[in-house]
Amino acid sequence: MTSHSDPVSTISDNPYIPIMAEIQSIDALTARESLFKVLLPEPLKHRPGQFVMAGLPGIGECAISISSGPQSGKLLEMVIRKAGNVTGVLHQLEPSDVISIRGPFGSGFYLEDFKQKNIVIIAGGLGLVPLRSLITPIMDHKSDYGLVQLIIGSRTPKEALFRHQIQQWKKLPDVHIIELVDDTDFQDWDGDIGLVTEPVQQLTIDEQNTLLVLCGPPVMYKFVLLEFKLHFTIPDNQIFVDLERRMRCGLGKCGHCQINHVYCCKEGPVFRYSQLNDLPEALS
Repeated sequence: MTSHSDPVSTISDNPYIPIMAEIQSIDALTARESLFKVLLPEPLKHRPGQFVMAGLPGIGECAISISSGPQSGKLLEMVIRKAGNVTGVLHQLEPSDVISIRGPFGSGFYLEDFKQKNIVIIAGGLGLVPLRSLITPIMDHKSDYGLVQLIIGSRTPKEALFRHQIQQWKKLPDVHIIELVDDTDFQDWDGDIGLVTEPVQQLTIDEQNTLLVLCGPPVMYKFVLLEFKLHFTIPDNQIFVDLERRMRCGLGKCGHCQINHVYCCKEGPVFRYSQLNDLPEALS
């Protein structure tokens, strides 16, 4: 695989110094999740899969996945779930308010690794949020990539994210997308019903030229990988897992995201599956 050097990471070249960003819009996606679009003084220069620490001075901050691709320039998109004290306050903000942003942090994906490859992306629940930062640049420059197949799962239709954008992706050449929900819960739904493991055997796989990317709830990884191993032989170093694992400080100091000697916020959240062979608890 390609070797890489890290790009300049932030406006100040120091990701630990917060910058203030103005909120452009806040759009409710579900009952708990909202899409925040904020304007930075300069582009963040992030990689897909990286995250930022977002918050308010005097209130606190939390680790939030970046949901926009590197091509978004000064506009940074994040999906924030109302789940605690800090996120609760963030959900009370309005356009023109400002928030603090530090980062980007984490390993992320390198788009060069994906060019001219066939790509399978499986996202469960909020797993689509960080993977959108990878999917969007791929779809924007589709001719640089091979066959792209997405399996996107949600618990119910009202929890499905970015459905309008997914419909636009479906119109692109050599793009195949399967949307599923676990249960319709008596809501309107025009996709499939079932688990994200069920369509795996329907995929078109060139085993030596396919990259597999996974992100979702912890229970998903084990069963998706078992299903792939049953039907296909994709080398472990061609499988990527994005572990959104309880990251808190972003510094590798609090131990909240620690897996044995590995800190997800520092060495992840994006890992090749071959890096996790000795860490079975990473996917549990």
